[in-house]
Amino acid sequence: MLQWTRPRQKGENEPVPMFRIEKKKGKQEARKARMADWKPGGGQPARHPLAGKASAGTDISIRGGKMMDLDYLYHPYVSTRNTVFAKKGMVATSQPLAAQAGLEVLQKGGNAIDAAIAAAAALTVVEPASNGIGSDAFAIVWTGGKLHGLNASGPAPQSISIEAVKKQGYEKMPAYGVVPITVPGAPAAWAALSEKFGRLPLADVVQPAIRYAEEGYPLSPVLGKYWERAFRQFQTIFKEEMFRPWFDTFAPDGRAPAIGEVWKSPGHAAALKEIAETKAESFYRGPLAEKISACIRKWGGFLSREDLEAYHPEWVEPISASYRGYEVWEMPPNGQGLVALMALNIAQGFEFREKECVDTYHKQIEAMKLAFTDGKAFITDAGEMKADIAHLLSEGYAANRRRLIGDLALDPEPYELPKSGTVYLAAADGEGNMVSYIQSNYMGFGSGIVVPGTGIALQNRGHDFSLDETHVNALKPGKKTYHTIIPGFLTKDGEAVGPFGVMGGYMQPQGHFQVIMNTIDFHLHPQQALDAPRWQWTEGKKVLVEPHFPNHLVQGLIRKGHDVQVAADTGGFGRGQIIWRNLDTGVLMGGTESRADGMVAAW
Repeated sequence: MLQWTRPRQKGENEPVPMFRIEKKKGKQEARKARMADWKPGGGQPARHPLAGKASAGTDISIRGGKMMDLDYLYHPYVSTRNTVFAKKGMVATSQPLAAQAGLEVLQKGGNAIDAAIAAAAALTVVEPASNGIGSDAFAIVWTGGKLHGLNASGPAPQSISIEAVKKQGYEKMPAYGVVPITVPGAPAAWAALSEKFGRLPLADVVQPAIRYAEEGYPLSPVLGKYWERAFRQFQTIFKEEMFRPWFDTFAPDGRAPAIGEVWKSPGHAAALKEIAETKAESFYRGPLAEKISACIRKWGGFLSREDLEAYHPEWVEPISASYRGYEVWEMPPNGQGLVALMALNIAQGFEFREKECVDTYHKQIEAMKLAFTDGKAFITDAGEMKADIAHLLSEGYAANRRRLIGDLALDPEPYELPKSGTVYLAAADGEGNMVSYIQSNYMGFGSGIVVPGTGIALQNRGHDFSLDETHVNALKPGKKTYHTIIPGFLTKDGEAVGPFGVMGGYMQPQGHFQVIMNTIDFHLHPQQALDAPRWQWTEGKKVLVEPHFPNHLVQGLIRKGHDVQVAADTGGFGRGQIIWRNLDTGVLMGGTESRADGMVAAW
């Protein structure tokens, strides 16, 4: 066994292992057997009854060839990423090809808004395990010296009700199938952003995404891992015929495509073309709308053509909290950005002298714990939210919550935590325009419903509704549920510092909170702020930490009453992007998530 240690720190008797590599018997044989599942010509997992050759009209194909026997998810060496600097433009996201799509549009004369749309459309193709054409979206745009917020989350269908769902035999909202589908907002977001702030025609902006879908692209490692994981899960739970188009689209050869294997989807390309050429009209009021509603109607769902026709995204005013001389901006409810702001307000009453300190982490966790408990109690559709946002963001409210934080871990009211399945991107140009954008299907591939022949995977945001009439997020026709996806933005003295975000379900406000404190309190540059070890509160006194979280801090938190568990990997701790602008020189600086496949594309 090889073991690397760091020097002893205060309170430790022995050097602490940083990481170790154990040589286990049969490791190479196990790795080769695992890779056999990936190789197109090797041993394949058993076929699912709904998975097979693509059905007529889907126009899906996977092409592979001989591949070297490599394990792309094996990382025995420490790897370092540096902050990226540029002047003319920058796009940061979790997929290199999507970042390149945004950069391509910038170099053709587009602005940051065009670049964000290009990257978002490309992400529906090159990261389908997290988002799709049938996603919801939120955006914060800085242009003309002002912030603009776009809420492109969709409401529940007009024909749905608690009684109607219970009549179908459900005691709570299902996670998959046609019932939890609400109106998808992403295509409307692209059109609205393009019309209000874009410079190039939408058809030109979406062209890179169309090209990726038509010509295909090789799967990146983290994407391949989550695609394979979803396929194995869906093999077990998706038995009904309504899920066949998912397998036809994403597993046409009876398996998930392998890391490095080329996957393409001409049906997806055709849908993107139609959306771009009609400025999303076809998706909501044309041929695509008819295909979507017919698919859902066939399997007993509630979303109708009329629901799609009535939909429009909402321009809203972002909300903010002042934090140590900076203004941190989030989207107002129904999103959970309010949670991050509440936590920062609570934390602002403490002085943090040192980052890698038990007391620092203890107070951070307690602040987030209180903010989340309150967020779940109050956040819902903005039209139905009873709590006053200004009061929740007031110093008086923060001070009252801060007084509850002592030397030992609190145990607040427990709640059910949402899952993840989201992509985030940040874009900036040389003219000062900046975009913070997030898009999500929810829970990976969403509802599992794919509109046949289109590549349109529909989200399942309705899963977060409650069938309890007294619940703050009780299901109602036309209502928007509590939403996990949140873009963030930072300003100082009325000037834009830049966009930031950490995707990953309920981890998102926790990621925002930690990234902002890393930046402002501990003076970390964008890449360091993202790379720093993360924690996440789950419920009660339970806290998860990443595998490389320092052991002496784990032991210190345990002594303060936290139930600390070290996660097996970094997969559940969010994936973030940051672009800051130097307020003196105008130079852009970007960081991208080391826990994902992403990159910062710049010029």
